[in-house]
Amino acid sequence: MLTLNIWNRHDPWEARLDLIRKGVRELAPDVVGLQEVMWYEGRSLADSIAEGLGYEVAFGPAHDLGGGVLFGNAVLSRWPVARSQAFPLPTGETDEKRSLLFTELASPRGVLPFFVTHLNWKFHHGAVREAQVAAVAEIVMREAPMEGLPPVVVGDFNAQPEATEIRFMKGLHALNQKSVYFADTFDQTGKGPGFTFDPVRNPFAAVTNEYPRRIDYIFVRGPDKQGRGK
Repeated sequence: MLTLNIWNRHDPWEARLDLIRKGVRELAPDVVGLQEVMWYEGRSLADSIAEGLGYEVAFGPAHDLGGGVLFGNAVLSRWPVARSQAFPLPTGETDEKRSLLFTELASPRGVLPFFVTHLNWKFHHGAVREAQVAAVAEIVMREAPMEGLPPVVVGDFNAQPEATEIRFMKGLHALNQKSVYFADTFDQTGKGPGFTFDPVRNPFAAVTNEYPRRIDYIFVRGPDKQGRGK
């Protein structure tokens, strides 16, 4: 599985599209979660990425930019997309619009609940992100019953591993007197700092003057009694 913030259509989009498609082709994931996806003229940027690579595409809007242009998240799946639905997330008094895209994927092992999100991005929006992850957890619990395959939640959380919002997802902190547990797959299998936003290695990130950090995650609920989600 793969998660990627494609940085919408920022230039040089055509060159970046080629790089994204090359990376997806080489990694060959079964499922991809994409953020900052634009949709216009009946087609999304995810469709451009998936073209010729054998993926079904699901798009979920977060923001109507006007003029027939939508902005949101998307899923690329090698398995049939049986259902997709976008849920709005709380954004407090900020001017951002965020959502959680929920899909049910007809995998060979059964229906896989797969979620993609993109949380508020500003450093001082931690309280907003806390409200957002609480909403994400509630939606996942409602839409992905415990008896089914463990749900996967991916996306750009715009928060480092030690942040309260990530600690909540990992069962290390309660919010609103509620707690959940999702395994951080990089914690389990990754090596090194795992920076996903790295101005040193990514010239497109360098324009922000921000520091390297890990803000993108693949979470899975489990393991359950059958060992699923391990």
